[in-house]
Amino acid sequence: MIKELKPTNKGRRKMSVTDYSLLTAKKPKRSLTVAMKRSFGRDSFGQISVRHKGGGEKRKFRVISSLDQHFGKKATVQSLEYDPNRSAFIALMKFEDKKLAYVLAWDKIRVGLEVIADEKTEIQEGNRMRLSNIPNGVAIFDVEIQPGQGGKIVRSAGAQASITAKEGGYVNVRLPSGEVRKLNKNCFASIGQASNITNFLQRIGKAGRVRHMGIRPSVRGKAMHPDAHPHGGGEGVNPIGLKYPKTPWGKHALGVKTRKRNKYSDKMIINRRKK
Repeated sequence: MIKELKPTNKGRRKMSVTDYSLLTAKKPKRSLTVAMKRSFGRDSFGQISVRHKGGGEKRKFRVISSLDQHFGKKATVQSLEYDPNRSAFIALMKFEDKKLAYVLAWDKIRVGLEVIADEKTEIQEGNRMRLSNIPNGVAIFDVEIQPGQGGKIVRSAGAQASITAKEGGYVNVRLPSGEVRKLNKNCFASIGQASNITNFLQRIGKAGRVRHMGIRPSVRGKAMHPDAHPHGGGEGVNPIGLKYPKTPWGKHALGVKTRKRNKYSDKMIINRRKK
């Protein structure tokens, strides 16, 4: 759910936030968190390798597991929690052997619900099984790319994919981007849709909120010195003076394909995503 804030000042006018009233725990399980050292966009030499990163609130990293790491053991939802490192919510699960673990929460999750990861289980939201045993058209999320690797794709808030076909040792999966990709039939996926489905409706509202997220300001190339950017220099409000826009390092920007030619995974893509 999205909560509209009262316009008590200019920054809060039209600002909206996620309604966290449905969450059942305010603090994470200490044994399932680790300290998170941030790089602020710097590489091992201290040089900026990713621009516009820095500052932001301190965070602890929640160790996220998958149900298939506790194969065949029923798990009960203990609490639903916020994770500052991702857009979806997370759930604290308690397994039959009394072990605790965090997993990605799904839509319509509730405390006390029982789920399981197995070769083949009931088609119930939250259950996890191999792609070969999931019927075509059923919504799935937290999908593996390689068997035993853990969920890697379709993990952001509200994300869901579906199986379109099965042939041989592979399953064709339609991803949220529209791309159809072949995946090994032994990969695991969770039934349902990732939680916090209204996340995309949030309106940031003010620059300070972006800074809290660890995102620094982005400056136009036109506003820079010519030594700092190919678009820089000139008097007053000038065009970029180039046939095509360029990146700060002189490469073509806008509409240029950046994917490697003959990439190893090209043979696994049936239909490319639509831009």
